[in-house]
Amino acid sequence: MSAANLVIETLSEHRCHGGVQGFYRHASAYCGSMRFAVYQPPQAARGPCPVLYFLAGLTCTEETATVKAGAQRLAAELGLVLVMPDTSPRQTGIDGATGDWEFGEGAGFYLDATQAPWSARFQMHSYIALELPALIAANFPVDIARSGIFGHSMGGHGALTMALKHPQRYRSVSAFAPIVAPSQVPWGRKAFPRYLGEDERSWAAYDACELVRQQTLPGTILIDQGEADHFLEAQLKPELFDQACAEAGQALLLRRHAGYDHGYYFIASFIDDHLRHHAKALGAG
Repeated sequence: MSAANLVIETLSEHRCHGGVQGFYRHASAYCGSMRFAVYQPPQAARGPCPVLYFLAGLTCTEETATVKAGAQRLAAELGLVLVMPDTSPRQTGIDGATGDWEFGEGAGFYLDATQAPWSARFQMHSYIALELPALIAANFPVDIARSGIFGHSMGGHGALTMALKHPQRYRSVSAFAPIVAPSQVPWGRKAFPRYLGEDERSWAAYDACELVRQQTLPGTILIDQGEADHFLEAQLKPELFDQACAEAGQALLLRRHAGYDHGYYFIASFIDDHLRHHAKALGAG
């Protein structure tokens, strides 16, 4: 990767829980111009810290979890750098990329599109797994060898697939209300043919239920799911991943919570558990 691709533009920085919450932009070789947020805990002023990536869901941006999840307070205590990327490229100019909240801009599904015109800009898998870690390592005090990943909904799908496809890169993974079987639910069956083509065999590369049958992880995967989530039965289907993990021998802690829906009040209620889950695996705190 060229030095030019490691340069970032600072949009704003703010003091937060003794650390720094920043928002940044850069030129991506995979997606065009991209924005992301980074929280540096107080410990980062003294040396490299473990890094934890959070992938947000449909319609979200780099600001959504940064503002709503309330993760900075405990991240400051544990010494975790938090990275929140945008969910897709923006201002692509591609016909059909806007106007549908389930597809296109804001709905990149963390995959590398193979179908034109999407393949020109929608390379979110390579962006998250390859380009963004190099960018973060070049510009922030992180110990890249101690990396974890988590996310929500579409971002939970992204976190699970990233971890399962790159087991040497991420030491820990968790998710809130993830899409675990996109090949079998309306969200995935709407997006995948347009991004990846009609051959459903190619979809398996971005389906956590299929991936865990091929590659297990040494640690426990943590998933929290609200039982009042109106997407639960049609789109999320955590029982399918529970079954796939059982068949593969993958340790999974799937927690169901009565009364909680799909939104960020749910995430804020259990974010501390996820940060501690990652901190333990990453040797933080």
